[in-house]
Amino acid sequence: MTDIAALDATDQAALVRSGEISATELVQSAVDRAEQVNGELNAIIHPRYERALEEAAGPLSGPFAGVPFVLKDLDGTAAGEPLHAGTRFLKDHGYIAPADSELTTRFRQAGLVVIGRTNTPELGLVTTTEPLSYGPTRNPWDTARSTGGSSGGSAAAAAAGIVPMAHAGDGGGSIRIPAGECGLVGLKPSRGRITAGPEVGEAWAGLVSRLAVTHTVRDTAALLDAVAGPGVGDPYWAPLQARPYADEVGAEVGSLRIGWVASLPDGSFETDPQVLAATEATVTLLESLGHRTREAYPASLADAGHIDHFLVTYSAWVARELDHLSELVGAPLTEDGFEPGTWAIAEAGRAITASQYLKALDGLHAMTRATVAWWEVDGFDLLLTPTIPELPPLLGEFSPTPNNPLAGLFRATPMVSFTAPFNITGQPAISLPLHQSAEGLPIGMQFVGAPTREDVLIRLASQLEEAQPWASRRPPVWAGQR
Repeated sequence: MTDIAALDATDQAALVRSGEISATELVQSAVDRAEQVNGELNAIIHPRYERALEEAAGPLSGPFAGVPFVLKDLDGTAAGEPLHAGTRFLKDHGYIAPADSELTTRFRQAGLVVIGRTNTPELGLVTTTEPLSYGPTRNPWDTARSTGGSSGGSAAAAAAGIVPMAHAGDGGGSIRIPAGECGLVGLKPSRGRITAGPEVGEAWAGLVSRLAVTHTVRDTAALLDAVAGPGVGDPYWAPLQARPYADEVGAEVGSLRIGWVASLPDGSFETDPQVLAATEATVTLLESLGHRTREAYPASLADAGHIDHFLVTYSAWVARELDHLSELVGAPLTEDGFEPGTWAIAEAGRAITASQYLKALDGLHAMTRATVAWWEVDGFDLLLTPTIPELPPLLGEFSPTPNNPLAGLFRATPMVSFTAPFNITGQPAISLPLHQSAEGLPIGMQFVGAPTREDVLIRLASQLEEAQPWASRRPPVWAGQR
């Protein structure tokens, strides 16, 4: 008997197209798996199982027709569905979104059937999914550990085999970090590759990109083909690709010039020895495939000044997001509606002047020019780094204290040190589950491409997936057959 949970989205869609299984049966199997393990993981917080089965019985089209899917409870809306963004404020007001985001519409047009929405940290502000509003999501590889954030609920649902892939968004590493911690593929697309409309023209001044976490490179490529492109009236967009991203899977890679770094360039945090060894093993693998490697990275990554600029803009964005939530529900903000860290960040943001904000943006743009020159002037094709410099942390490490409401933010800082710079620059980056620790925990490797070069990332990722396969690994909490 076929273990449906072990199939990626491409193969699940093929079963429906061939008539071997109906969309209703496929979705029912995902619902059954969710009911089997979600109580242990707390990944899906807004189930919509009955509605999903009704939708599966109706007409479906698109490359993933009938494939079960989950939406993150952040980074987009679904008409008639709750959106709480990890906050007690929206939860207490019972907020229901009036319309689909454009990306949600595109997921539906691709044939995906949404079985629920997944847990996320409050406003996606920290790199663990432990909101006070819904409680922690647990990692299927070790339920005492974090799934990462902010797409941690989606990553847990995919990693445990509930669904083959899951919606995710990334403003500082929130696709790549959960992918790295849960043993998945996580591509952050280029700035402007996927619309954030119609609600906003850009999120966090363009730092936020949206797509999914998956088990296979081909699923990532095909989903990107299905949902990429600007929305009506977007302020900017990435140029259209020369050919479908699916065509890059298995395509000739050539010999790439790849720089690599295993320790944080600013020296702020020591890389775990197992992560360091995994990075060096990846370099050896790359060289065996004919790529030219060198321990090198953009000098701008060692300049901690961009962190100060980021924190200024970040605080202002959080203040604005809270005001926006107040506008959504038509009620004033209340401090007890938010976690202490969120409220403290927003309070700092309200003290920032327009001139200070614009100066910080200028600083981020200067950092972008200096960083991208490493690709465009120095001539590198890719940069390799660990996705995070440590193993998946234990739950509870990000909790605020009475004397330090920002403890979670400070704990998250080293976690984003390899990922957040490329939200600032807008470059595409992908986390691949190439390694595991001695404890059996996933260790993700990040590859960063030149601006708008997802095609190069997908080609290399496909080559690495073939050379060192990962899709057959199963976490201890697995909803499929053993």
